[in-house]
Amino acid sequence: MITGCLKGLMMAGLAAGFSGAAEAQPSDIGRSEFLSSCASCHGADGKGRGPVSEQLKVPPSDLTILARNNNGVFPTNAVYETIYGSKTVPAHGTREMPIWGERFNPIINLPHAVDPFYWRLAGPENSPEVVVRTRILAVIDYLNRIQQK
Repeated sequence: MITGCLKGLMMAGLAAGFSGAAEAQPSDIGRSEFLSSCASCHGADGKGRGPVSEQLKVPPSDLTILARNNNGVFPTNAVYETIYGSKTVPAHGTREMPIWGERFNPIINLPHAVDPFYWRLAGPENSPEVVVRTRILAVIDYLNRIQQK
């Protein structure tokens, strides 16, 4: 009887553990952010040939060669500043790329929804700065993973 109960409890615990693990593993957040926010210009493959790229005055960068163009080191800080909007590229003239530091802020009334996953990461304060930083870092992580060797 006790052995049967223990087996039942173990099975229930394993089932709960597996379902919790499946729920705790989100999809590739960086890729999802990239596809929803960047791919229209930079392309789904990050090579700069998105569906609206031909309409832009300055062609979007090939984001798969950032490390190659930086002596083999992925330029994390420069990419962060560019996405966030604190770094402009003087050769580009006026900034065509949206300032994602503003667009990723869930407090501002924007035409896009913010996945509740980010609010869980924002901690008990629900800090919009944490949400913005997390979303940008997710994109940067994805870009780092798609660099050409």
